[in-house]
Amino acid sequence: MAERKPMRHGPMGGGMAGGEKAKDFKGTLKKLISYIGQYKIGVVAVIIFAIASTAFNILGPDKLGDATTELFSGLMAKISGTGDIDFKAIGRILLIVLGLYVISAGFSALQGWLMTGISQKICYKLRKALSEKINRMPMNYFESRTHGEVLSRITNDVDTLGMSLNQSITQIITSVSTLIGVFIMMLTISPSMTIIAVLTLPVSGLLVMLVVGKSQKHFKNQQKYLGEINGQVEEVYGGQMVVKAFNREEKCIEEFEKTNEILYESAWKSQFLSGLMQPVMQFVGNLGYVAVAIFGGYLVLNGKIQVGNIQSFFQYVKQFTQPITQIAQASNMLQSTAAAAERVFEFLDEDEEDQTVENPSSVDNITGQISFNHVRFGYNPDKIIIGDFSVDVKPGQKIAIVGPTGAGKTTMVKLLMRFYDVNSGSITLDGRDVKSFNRSELREAFGMVLQDTWLFKGSIMENIRYGRLDATDEEVISAAKAAHVHQFIQTLPGGYNMELNEDATNVSQGQKQLLTIARAILADNKIMILDEATSSVDTRTEVMIQKAMDNLMEGRTSFIIAHRLSTIKNADIILVMKDGDVIEQGSHDQLMAAGGFYADLYNSQFTQAS
Repeated sequence: MAERKPMRHGPMGGGMAGGEKAKDFKGTLKKLISYIGQYKIGVVAVIIFAIASTAFNILGPDKLGDATTELFSGLMAKISGTGDIDFKAIGRILLIVLGLYVISAGFSALQGWLMTGISQKICYKLRKALSEKINRMPMNYFESRTHGEVLSRITNDVDTLGMSLNQSITQIITSVSTLIGVFIMMLTISPSMTIIAVLTLPVSGLLVMLVVGKSQKHFKNQQKYLGEINGQVEEVYGGQMVVKAFNREEKCIEEFEKTNEILYESAWKSQFLSGLMQPVMQFVGNLGYVAVAIFGGYLVLNGKIQVGNIQSFFQYVKQFTQPITQIAQASNMLQSTAAAAERVFEFLDEDEEDQTVENPSSVDNITGQISFNHVRFGYNPDKIIIGDFSVDVKPGQKIAIVGPTGAGKTTMVKLLMRFYDVNSGSITLDGRDVKSFNRSELREAFGMVLQDTWLFKGSIMENIRYGRLDATDEEVISAAKAAHVHQFIQTLPGGYNMELNEDATNVSQGQKQLLTIARAILADNKIMILDEATSSVDTRTEVMIQKAMDNLMEGRTSFIIAHRLSTIKNADIILVMKDGDVIEQGSHDQLMAAGGFYADLYNSQFTQAS
C-alpha cells in the first residue's frame, strides 16, 4: 500500500503542557457544566457543605477572641485585686471553639467525599465515551496521529480534568465563602481596621501578578523540555540495540545534555520565581499586621474594642489573604481543567464512520463472491493511488496480490473491509455493495492473519480462543492441530495453559504466526486475508506456516498479499499491481508464459535466492 506517515506531535504524544489554556474557554466550560449538571443534587450538597464548613471555621477566631478578652479581663482584675481569672468561662468558650472546628472539619470531609465522587464519575463517563468513540472513528484518524496522542486523551487529559476539577471547584467555593465571611466578621469588629487591612491587598496582588507573569513562561518551557527529555529517554531506551550498533552513545548523551541544560535553566527559574510568591505575600501581610496592631492598640486604649478583638482580627486578616491566593490558584487550575476538557471534547466531536445502515444486508450464508468494479481511491482526493481497479473473485478462490511497495496491495484489503470507502466505483460481496452492510457485521465475514502478529498477556489457550470466545477446549486444540502448532504447544511448560508475557517474547516469531493462524482457523470466517504472513520468518518455518495457511484457506475465499512469490504459485488468480492498477492477472503459469512484469519480478527473486 502507499505509505502514509503519521503526523508528529512531540515526543510525549500530545501531552498537555503546564499552563496550557483552552482555545474556547467559555464553550468548553458549557460542555463541562452539562456533564456536571447530571449530578445537580450532589453539587448543591457540595456547595452547602463547603459554605457550612467555612462558616463554622470563621466563627472560631471570634470565639477565641472572647477567650482572650476573658483571660485579659481576669488578669487585670487579679492585678488590681478586684477579682480573679474565670477559668471555667474560658474552658466553656474553648469547648465551643473546639466544637465549631470539629463541625467545620466534618462538613469539609463530607463535601470533599462528595466532590471526589462527582469528579471521578465524570471521569468514568468520559473514559467510557472515549473508549466507545474509538470504535466509531475512521481509520484515517489513527493513521494521521501518533498512538501517544490518542492515548493521552484517555489517560493524561481525563486524569488532569478529574484532579483539577475536584480541586478547583471546591477551592473556589471555599475561598469565596471564606472571603465574604471573613470580610463580614472584620467589619463587625472594626470598619476602620478593615479598611487598613484591605489596603494591603492591591499591593500584594500587583506583586503576585508580576511574579506569576515572569514564572509562567519558565513553567511552560519546563513542561515542554520535560516532555522532550522523556521522549529522548524513551527512544534511546527502546532503540538501545540500534544506538549501540551504530556507536551513537556519545551523540545521544550530547543531545540529552543539551536538553537537560535547557530544562535545568527553565526549572530553577520557574521554581525560584514561584517560591518568591509566599515570601512576598508574607512581607506585605506583615506590614498589614503592624498597621492593624498599631491602630488596634489605639482603639483598645480608647475603649472602642476589646483586646480579644485584636487577636480575632489578626486571624481574620490572615484568613482574608489566603482565599485571594487560593482563588488565583483555582482560576489557573480551572484553565488547566478547561484545556484538558477541550482536548477530550475535541476527540468526542471528531467525525465518525457510519456504523449502521437502514435495512442492512445480512452476512448469513454468504458464499464469498467478491467483485471490484472500476474502483478509484486516494487517501487524499487529489492524490489518487488506485486509478481503475476491476476483478471478479469466485467463492473459494485463492487470490494473490503482488507488486512493489506502494502499489496499493494492502489498500485493496482496507477498502474491502471498509476501513476506507472508495472514491468511485463499487465493491460487492455476493452481489451486494459492501456499503449496504453494517460495518461490524461486514467485518465478521473476514478473518485476518497479518505480518505483525498480535498476542496479548494471557495463556496460549486464551489467545487462540480470542478467535471465537465460546469455543470449547477441544475446538481450540483442533484449530491448533490444523495450524501445525499443537506439537510445539505440548513441549511448553504448562502446554496450553502457559502464560505469554507482555509482548509474547517467550515464543518465536514463527510460533506467534502459527498461533494467530490457529486463532483464524477457530474463528471460521468465510473470507480470509493474509497480509505478508510469512515475510518475517525463516524458510523452514515458512514451509510450516504455508501448510497451516493451506488448511486455513481450504473452502474459503482468500486474499494473499505476499512479497515472496514462491508462496503463491498455487493461487487461482494472481493480481499484479503497479501504481494502483492491476497490470496483469492470471495463474502463475500463465503469467510466467506471458513474460511480463510478473515474470521479471519472479525471476529477479529466484536469482537473488540462488
